[in-house]
Amino acid sequence: MSGLDNFLFSFFNLKVMATYLPLVAQGLALTVLLAVLIVVAGLASGLALAVLRSFGIRPLNWLIVFTVDLFRALPPLVIIVLLFFGLPTLGIGLSGFAATWLSLTLVLMAFSEEIYWAGITAVPKGQWEAARSTGLGFLQTLRLVVLPQALRITIPPLTNRTIAITKGTALGSVVGVAEILGASQSAMSFSANPSALTLGAIAYLVLFIPVVALGRWIETRFAWKR
Repeated sequence: MSGLDNFLFSFFNLKVMATYLPLVAQGLALTVLLAVLIVVAGLASGLALAVLRSFGIRPLNWLIVFTVDLFRALPPLVIIVLLFFGLPTLGIGLSGFAATWLSLTLVLMAFSEEIYWAGITAVPKGQWEAARSTGLGFLQTLRLVVLPQALRITIPPLTNRTIAITKGTALGSVVGVAEILGASQSAMSFSANPSALTLGAIAYLVLFIPVVALGRWIETRFAWKR
């Protein structure tokens, strides 16, 4: 067998790929579900923290900043391992799926809060004052005047960060989550052939190339022009 034949047999074995395609497809579906849950929870909680921070309550702001900096500094894999293996010692057991979801949600929450906060502080102070002078309250000003501008500013960086973090769903394989990588690794073990990993790589491309293209379109569509 030539070197090329050996390479194709090892990494592009169509028989192995066809056999384990359903398993990897299930992993793809699980990855999509996990990613959607991470994005919804992470972006929503990050926005909530940024809004709370805008009230200017110092003890609360210190707590928010500490929490955000903590989860921005810790690698997502470390958080997953700590939650999955550490919490049971406190009597709190999390499944691999829950540990992965919570870990990546906390990381996305931390980064998105900083991005939202940068957008809020980028709105000129005069906008706040002008809105308040018309009789709007603080919350009305924040909701009707400040947040619409701030959110538009944050869309490009937020899109990139969201894509980067959701690709971290592959880390779930460390704690037994049968997402794309986990399913591919299982298939490789069953078949004793790394073609299953190639199939997993293709699944990631199928999933994330459209997401990256959508992110690029969003950046262009919502770019802030001064």
